[in-house]
Amino acid sequence: MLPTTIRSPPATEDYTPLSEYQSQTPDSFVGGKPVLHQHVVGAKAWIPKAQCGSLPVFPADSTQGPTGFEAEHINGEAEELVEQKVDIFVNSNNFTIYSPQVEAGVSIPYPSISIHAVKQVGSQEQGNRTQAVWMQLEFSDGGANDDDFNMVELTIIPPPATSDADPSPAQQLYEAMANCSDLHPNPIDGEEDEEEEYADRIVFEGSAEHEAIEGFTGVWRGTTDGGLPPPMPGSGGWITADNVQDYFDEDGNWIGQGGEEEEDLGEGAGRVRAHDEVEADGSKEEESKADSENKRPRVD
Repeated sequence: MLPTTIRSPPATEDYTPLSEYQSQTPDSFVGGKPVLHQHVVGAKAWIPKAQCGSLPVFPADSTQGPTGFEAEHINGEAEELVEQKVDIFVNSNNFTIYSPQVEAGVSIPYPSISIHAVKQVGSQEQGNRTQAVWMQLEFSDGGANDDDFNMVELTIIPPPATSDADPSPAQQLYEAMANCSDLHPNPIDGEEDEEEEYADRIVFEGSAEHEAIEGFTGVWRGTTDGGLPPPMPGSGGWITADNVQDYFDEDGNWIGQGGEEEEDLGEGAGRVRAHDEVEADGSKEEESKADSENKRPRVD
């Protein structure tokens, strides 16, 4: 997804405050103003100098480096970063930042924010440590070369809290972004998921369309188009909840495919014989054999 450039500063009146939204039932859940989860004024925004021009708030000719005590504690990378003062609007539709100095801003779709995290800036020993929100942005036009992303690293340092009792501004910004990101899950590539689901399915032999699995005789891979694998030889295919009545009666007895009764095998078929019946049959066979041995051969 690509960001949208804005040329006029957003106003808080363009949004519904989160507290107001949660305090009453909206007339409609469709349309209406976006919900403003977090508003930050005068935050510092950093990106690598090599990425200038990738966001409207950082023109290609930007030269302003990091300012304040944070610039002294970024591991010697100050000369590789540029800074802009921005206002931030974390709303339910997108993540919006605007620079009054540049008179430009950008609305970033949440699926384009691939990673965001709280980052420590400064030295804890010197008491100049603060928190920032670091994020990795990935922009793509969604065309044929969708895997070709334009990646941007953006760091936001909110103004410090007014008192030590207040929550960390960076943590509040992070949580607001996380809540809004949950409203915009990444789009699912149906073809990719379908391929992962069916590619390694093992099915029975019976169709030339299926690819044999090496090392397994008579075992074939399933299709990737969502179709069912071929049935076992001699079977009627898959038995599911939709066609189970064609194979079993109400008592759970097998009736065959299509509800056709199988041929009657006669009296006693399927019955377990008692031990005395088996011995009786054995005795009759022995007697019959003895009689045949005692008979004299016929002489013509």
